[in-house]
Amino acid sequence: MKNKLIGLIAAGSVSAVLAGCSDNGTTEEANVGEQLEYTITGIEPGAGITGQAREMLESYDNLEGWELQESSTGGMMTELDQAIQNEEPIVVTGWTPHWMFERYDLKMLEDPELAFGEGDDIHTIAREGLEQDMPEAYAILDAFEWSVEEMQVVIDEGQDIEMEEAAANWVEENQDQVDGWLEGVDPVDGQPIDIISVPWDSERASSNVIRLALEQHGFDVTVTNVDPSILFQAVGSGEADASVAPWLPNTHGAFMDEYGDSIVDLGPNAEGTMNALVVPAYMEIDSIEDLPAAE
Repeated sequence: MKNKLIGLIAAGSVSAVLAGCSDNGTTEEANVGEQLEYTITGIEPGAGITGQAREMLESYDNLEGWELQESSTGGMMTELDQAIQNEEPIVVTGWTPHWMFERYDLKMLEDPELAFGEGDDIHTIAREGLEQDMPEAYAILDAFEWSVEEMQVVIDEGQDIEMEEAAANWVEENQDQVDGWLEGVDPVDGQPIDIISVPWDSERASSNVIRLALEQHGFDVTVTNVDPSILFQAVGSGEADASVAPWLPNTHGAFMDEYGDSIVDLGPNAEGTMNALVVPAYMEIDSIEDLPAAE
């Protein structure tokens, strides 16, 4: 799904947000808000972090008058890159693992109200009946586990080559680990399986790695990227077989609450992710509470 990119206008001098450029902290913070037009640059409307960001606006009194500009992941990254190239202020919704933290000097704003939660694990989920219909696929999906750091390797390489190629390189270099996921499972001969995911780089990495593992064992794998809300609906209704994309319990918790009765949660496949508001390191703010209320 593609959302129309809406540009963020960040006017004025960057001097107000550079360290040591103002002796008046209140004036400096106000200038940040004015330059940003009291707008936070977000991603897809259906993303879990977008829902968290909406709730964040209600959790902090100082964010009265601020707006969340919903866009797309690619659109957000374009805005972030342009702002950094021009050394302008910007506030975006961001998360780890993500290649932005390898390419730019960024910081996550402190979140004392825990509006974004205390972090998530990435889970594997399956439709009801998959264990009976495809016991071999279910066993491989259940065994699939890697680290956020390993995922980051694929994500980073996937910025310079196709994500499918980056995933294939990782699998080739880590075949012993992949063999562990396949151990004790009988191979199949062309059995189709539908894996559903989201168009985030982290999930493009994981869905391609699990695709390659399943294909090594004889499965004919189709990977489809959709909006997160559609992902849960598809697995819950049985239209898709499984996903390795959900961030739980926070980011996608609302979707799991809605569809979870018809979904089998196989547990984490990667642990230790984090959502937050993210700013360039040159901005003189460290907490969500440092953002000024709109006048």
